[in-house]
Amino acid sequence: MKKLGAEMFGTFWLVFGGCGSAVLAAGYPNLGIGFAGVALAFGLTVLTMAYALGHISGGHFNPAVSLGQWVGGMFAGKDLVPYVASQVLGAVLAGAVLYVIASGAPGFDATTSGFASNGYATHSPGGYSLLACALIELVLTAFFVLIINSVVSRSELSSFAPLAIGLALTLIHLISIPVTNTSVNPARSAGVALFQGGWAIDQLWLFWVAPLLGAVLGGLLSRVFNAKVCKGE
Repeated sequence: MKKLGAEMFGTFWLVFGGCGSAVLAAGYPNLGIGFAGVALAFGLTVLTMAYALGHISGGHFNPAVSLGQWVGGMFAGKDLVPYVASQVLGAVLAGAVLYVIASGAPGFDATTSGFASNGYATHSPGGYSLLACALIELVLTAFFVLIINSVVSRSELSSFAPLAIGLALTLIHLISIPVTNTSVNPARSAGVALFQGGWAIDQLWLFWVAPLLGAVLGGLLSRVFNAKVCKGE
């Protein structure tokens, strides 16, 4: 239960901090932090929670990471569903708190604003096609999982692993915010889509399928490039 609690609170912080920066601060008049600020916020959420709670649960905070670690031979399959459930719960709770806060501003509407939801085609920030959005989510999730599995499997890098993971997530957001608003994390996508309440729910399937497929690919690649990942073999 302590591990599941760590995953829930860590995912809460990721969604609240990352999506909160997008909803509350990205476009604030004259002081907006923009895409770069949102990208940094997502990276900082993972970095801080990995240091704070990573020693308890492994610091996944993302169903794709949990799946990728299982495929990479670093995580027990019996824990996969409980971890994912805890992550989704944390994300939804964060979405709820963020919704209440954002609703305190005059004229706020989660459906109209998009509420930091992920989307493709007409709901992609840059109008990117379904294929383009699916491909970028798959590729970036694969590399994210490869980076995570590689750095956490090396004991000499243990103190620097959260930094590498946080920087990787920042880079991922710098690349893909204009394309999909960046998911690489199905829980993050679900946590805000439920409160957007319209097109985000209709398009949510992509932001589960593409990151999870990318996670499988990343887990397999980590087996190829880092034999120490395969601890059970």
